[in-house]
Amino acid sequence: MNAPDLGPAPSTLVIIPTYNEAENLEWIVGRVRAAVPSAHVLVADDNSPDGTGAVADRLAAADDHVQVLHRLGKEGLGAAYLAGFDWGLSRGYDVLVEMDADGSHQPEQLQPLLDALADADLVLGSRWVKGGKVVNWPLARVVLSRGGNLWTRLALGIPLKDATGGYRAFRRQTLEKLGLDDVASTGYCFQVDLAWRALKAGFTVKEVPITFIERERGDSKMSRKIVAEALVLTTAWGIRHRAKQLRDLVRHRRAALE
Repeated sequence: MNAPDLGPAPSTLVIIPTYNEAENLEWIVGRVRAAVPSAHVLVADDNSPDGTGAVADRLAAADDHVQVLHRLGKEGLGAAYLAGFDWGLSRGYDVLVEMDADGSHQPEQLQPLLDALADADLVLGSRWVKGGKVVNWPLARVVLSRGGNLWTRLALGIPLKDATGGYRAFRRQTLEKLGLDDVASTGYCFQVDLAWRALKAGFTVKEVPITFIERERGDSKMSRKIVAEALVLTTAWGIRHRAKQLRDLVRHRRAALE
């Protein structure tokens, strides 16, 4: 699908979901504002008990490029992003960006993602393409991520090297056509879900190398439950996808013989 021209200065919204990120939030928002001064930031806070919401309110009061979406409670990464997408689309933003609050996604690498939207509908910040890398990850985490992405490629038949990464930039037209109302995945499998939907819809998905740095402050949100959800859902999607391919093949063979 050909990407429409965004114009000289598209309005960009960086969505940062938070849960107990009080010690990181001011630092990361400041880096976003310095890296891409024209970008707006939406902090989507899941009622963090550590006061993250109050920190976000203080930042918003001091900077008209920072907004806060207070959510009722912790419902998962996917739910926070869906709420952020809805907020941004309803306010007319042209580009919507996913970014973690812990500094693992470097704001200084945001501009290359935005630049890549010139000939793409969705841009993924990729750890596993040439030029991408991870910092401070144990070998087990590298194996888990690479293995998960290999399984995703095999199960779903997609070419992406890093479908699970969460640093990405969407054109609004892409999000509007992905059927977000029926997205059921809530954890990190949410990222696979949206990338796969974009490919199936015929959108151009481009991967740009990034350096992913493991958080230095606060607790990681990764858990066995999140990994299990991703494995179960990806496997189920893959089975349905391959079964459909097989049915289509049988139908075409029968039509050719008639």
